[in-house]
Amino acid sequence: MRRITIALLAPLAGFLIAAPALAAKKPANAPLLKLFDQVWQEDLADDPIMATQLGDNRYNDKLPDMSQAAVDARNARNFTRLATLRKIKKDKLEKADLLNFDLFEREINDKINEATFKSYLYSIRSNEGPQQLAEVSEFAPFATVKDYDNWIARINASGVYFDQWIALLQVAVNERRVQPRVVINKVIEQIKPQLVTNPEDSGFYTPFKKMPASIPQAEQERLQAAAKAAIQATGVPAYQRFEKFLREVYLPGSRDSVGIKDTPDGEQYYRNRIAHFTTIYNQQPTNIHNIGQAEVKRIRAEMEKTLEGINFLGNLDQFLVFLRTDDRFYYKTPEELFAAYEKTARAIEPQLPKLFGKLPKTPFGIRAIPAASAPTTTTAYYQPPSLDGSRQGYYYVNLYKPESRPIWEIEALTAHESVPGHHLQIALSYELKGIPEFRRNAGYTGFIEGWALYSESLGSELGLYTDPFQKIGQLNYDMWRAVRLVVDTGIHQFGWTREQAIYFFKQNTGKSDQDIQNEVDRYISWPGQALAYKLGQLKIQALRAEAEKALGSRFDVRAFHDQILGSGALPLSVLETETRAWIAAQSARR
Repeated sequence: MRRITIALLAPLAGFLIAAPALAAKKPANAPLLKLFDQVWQEDLADDPIMATQLGDNRYNDKLPDMSQAAVDARNARNFTRLATLRKIKKDKLEKADLLNFDLFEREINDKINEATFKSYLYSIRSNEGPQQLAEVSEFAPFATVKDYDNWIARINASGVYFDQWIALLQVAVNERRVQPRVVINKVIEQIKPQLVTNPEDSGFYTPFKKMPASIPQAEQERLQAAAKAAIQATGVPAYQRFEKFLREVYLPGSRDSVGIKDTPDGEQYYRNRIAHFTTIYNQQPTNIHNIGQAEVKRIRAEMEKTLEGINFLGNLDQFLVFLRTDDRFYYKTPEELFAAYEKTARAIEPQLPKLFGKLPKTPFGIRAIPAASAPTTTTAYYQPPSLDGSRQGYYYVNLYKPESRPIWEIEALTAHESVPGHHLQIALSYELKGIPEFRRNAGYTGFIEGWALYSESLGSELGLYTDPFQKIGQLNYDMWRAVRLVVDTGIHQFGWTREQAIYFFKQNTGKSDQDIQNEVDRYISWPGQALAYKLGQLKIQALRAEAEKALGSRFDVRAFHDQILGSGALPLSVLETETRAWIAAQSARR
């Protein structure tokens, strides 16, 4: 999973300053480039956390304005942007600019449609929300005195920030646009590590425990003292007020049911989320549910065939229990587990030229998921680098309870989150030249997560899955995403309970009980997002099959992958059009 920022704004991601040379060469597109620049500058100022994440440090001392007035102003601004866009003469634009125009328009319309359902009121879950504010230090810079002063300023601003969230979530309670109780209980658990009496135990203080030697000792002591004072006076009380509100107000007002259908406009909102995350319009929940059931059946057959090569006395259901419970499949310490992730990731890198003609220059590191959120969050996620590559990307792995993190999932998980999955795709996108800057940071989930799941299947060509248990692990991960199609639609469209979802999950995968519960709760709190993985993978696989059939012996897998990744993330319908044009061009070449 690609890590998302905790800010609520979700603006049009990625609009950087347009290159003056491009505007000079193509005066017809100058108004378009000007609009891109204007929107990007507004959104960076509006979302300081996103700006920090992308490597723009101008707003590192600020937090987003989460007041209702600010939220309303952002939503209103999208109508103004759309009106400005539609004044631009499309008939004067070249083909490439027409695509940029259409993608930009699509993004704005998506935000306008989403706002009608007040999605910002639901933006608190175990992987997103203000409770994770202290974890912004994971990507904020800490090299200079100014960096540390900026962080202290953010701690001092956290009181207003949390109070604004409390006001928004009070509206959510009043309007019954709330998360289920099981989700909020996990959020409350994430807050507890921040309710400290000693400021040095706060997540806010982590950057001050080891400071650069280039900062004079006297300055270090001043900064440490200021940080402790800010944490004690503002940071911890803010977390305390937020925890109290969730426990005493939001939790009693939350729902026992888990499907989004049980909220105002819930059925329509679910269809909106399906279109947003999958980038496939008019995709019906029943159809997705049936695709999932068919994929579950197909993958079960493949798992049973693989099982024939393993000396196991029992059927697939018994084997899944064996995978989940046998001690041989688990490390005893977090250190052993981390070393295995590191070894696997670094072994893949030298094999990448077999499948890719172009590789990113930006490296990636591996980190443990912060302890405060590890017990209630996903198995792993990817944190992208800065847009300019000055900060590398990070593959975050969950080391909480290593006895619940099976060894057989390491290879598939690493292929998904690092290379050739998220890091390779996103870093290459950030390094693209010759296209408008907003395309470099496009966030189409169907493409991004579809590519990462497709990448898992490339492991055999990269030296992975030589052990039959690791191959079963890869199939188990593919099954996991097929199960998502069934479970997500089951919960949000067909009225499944949490227990039904967990049971179906457990019947078809070998994932641990801890992971299954966290995963199901994630789907409950984030309707539609989990559908993007399998639907995106199926689209990329279908396009590859189409290219292989059309090109025959002339099919070059490196050229195909470079084509898929060469324009950055795209809506799946646009990816299909662009890839088919490439196939036709390749077919026409002698």
